[in-house]
Amino acid sequence: MQKHYHRAEHWVVVNGTAIVERDAERILLRENESVYLPLGSVHRLENPGMIPLTLIEVQSGAYLGEDDIVRFEDTYGRT
Repeated sequence: MQKHYHRAEHWVVVNGTAIVERDAERILLRENESVYLPLGSVHRLENPGMIPLTLIEVQSGAYLGEDDIVRFEDTYGRT
């Protein structure tokens, strides 16, 4: 679970199925569907299926550095 202060993101599912949590919403996406994550939205991505999930992430904003990530929860122990 994370957010960004300086960028928005647009995710497009190329293969597989995704569950996107965006603020208080849970959105199911299939191949060729997409979601917009506005600047400051709290979000996370999950692959609920057996097929590997492939997506394209397009970032837009004044600053696109990786140090713009504010993490609230991280299953993988990243900081």
